[in-house]
Amino acid sequence: MTEESRADRRSPVGEPVVRSDPAVTGDRAAEAVGFDPNDPDSVAEAAETVARFAAGDVGDDDNVLMLRGAAACAALVRGVGSYKEAAERAGGDVSVAFIRKWARVHDLPQAIRRQVANGRIAPSAAKHVARLGGRDRYLLAWAAIDGDLTVREVRAAASAVNDGTDIEGAVRDAGVELGRLQVRLPADTYVELRRRASMENVEPGEIVADAVDAYLDE
Repeated sequence: MTEESRADRRSPVGEPVVRSDPAVTGDRAAEAVGFDPNDPDSVAEAAETVARFAAGDVGDDDNVLMLRGAAACAALVRGVGSYKEAAERAGGDVSVAFIRKWARVHDLPQAIRRQVANGRIAPSAAKHVARLGGRDRYLLAWAAIDGDLTVREVRAAASAVNDGTDIEGAVRDAGVELGRLQVRLPADTYVELRRRASMENVEPGEIVADAVDAYLDE
């Protein structure tokens, strides 16, 4: 199973895999900064970045820089060994809770972080997605996109799941039905899909699901 399909991060900490991809961040890919938790100088740079990040030098509307701050938090923790030491190394009013929240964002699967980088998931919403684990992370992230959920709605759904509600029920309360996705097809494909569904007495979604499963299994 590849990192892209895993529900937990396995790529190197601090490596700007998403931020350095021009397909995601355009011309800003060249600005991507990586952090090496095994390099003292890089850890020092991460500590400075975290301090600026916590001080509010990065605006909430700059998703790419928010991800850089998250990467710095993750690398700093790995570099010094604990959240407490990371907070002390960053100095100022940087809290353990702040570093933990953003380090978890950096540990989200790449497929989700790409949606943060391109602006479809707000970084502040990603913090709440990161509170969940495994498959639930993906389900809440995609629900946030498909249902255009607010940060408050994402937070409420994450809290509900952590309190014992199943993810389907949590996002349903926010008005999202998991698995419902609107797609646009070429006219000829649309006609043939409808024709075959009618002839086989099934819903078009069943044929689409089978086709997608076959594609993903290749």
